[in-house]
Amino acid sequence: MDTDKLIELHRYDTRAQSQLSASGETPVARTFGSNAIQPYLRAPYIFYEKCVRECIGPQDQVLELGAGMGLHTYALVQTGARVTATDISPNALKLLEQRIVRTDMHVITQVADMESLPFADASFDVVACAGSLSYGDPTLVDAEIRRVLRPGGLFVCVDSLNHNPIYRFNRWLHYLRGDRTKSTLQQMPDLARIESVCNGFTKVSLHYFGALSFAMPAVVRLCGPERAQTFSDFFDRLICVKRSAFKFVLVAKDLTKGVQLSYSNPA
Repeated sequence: MDTDKLIELHRYDTRAQSQLSASGETPVARTFGSNAIQPYLRAPYIFYEKCVRECIGPQDQVLELGAGMGLHTYALVQTGARVTATDISPNALKLLEQRIVRTDMHVITQVADMESLPFADASFDVVACAGSLSYGDPTLVDAEIRRVLRPGGLFVCVDSLNHNPIYRFNRWLHYLRGDRTKSTLQQMPDLARIESVCNGFTKVSLHYFGALSFAMPAVVRLCGPERAQTFSDFFDRLICVKRSAFKFVLVAKDLTKGVQLSYSNPA
């Protein structure tokens, strides 16, 4: 395991360990997913959850990559699907399992490196990922996603986009403060990465969010969180946000094994 990955493993293991014995309270809906995120940043996660509800059913075998402490696992489990949540951090998965079980739902956890998944070919109907694509080598991760999916499979993700210079600069500052590793900066998804991961899927839906997310803390102080969210969403629609986006949601359907297809951005 390379140095950056060991740093991230230690970071998330330590965070999770501090919470494992902190509270025995049953988590409620607001502690998961979009409900746990600042209102002015919720739009992409609300849309991701909508896609999850529409595309995943009880009959599906679902693999979540980089599940962490389960922030976005709950949306997957709610579909009734058989969900396997993976991460490189054992403590994060322990906390995830603890939180999900307390909601009277069930999830399977597996310590796994998304660059080399411990699953057989064509094991899953769906691969899901929320904010974790930058934690692995793009070529390796994209190949593993396609390998473990069954023919006709689905890939759904929400993540950050690495084109807007303001967001790139802010991530660099986080790296300098020690909150990020250099490899996560280099592996942050851009438009070329999105195109790459979509190779082999016959139907692609792509949506962008948050051209003004960097300004929202100031807007919230001026007009409150609800109006700030409305303004942010309106501006995204007004300019047909793409390269300037903070986040994107990708739904790639109908994987065709062994076929490399040309990709066109529907947004």
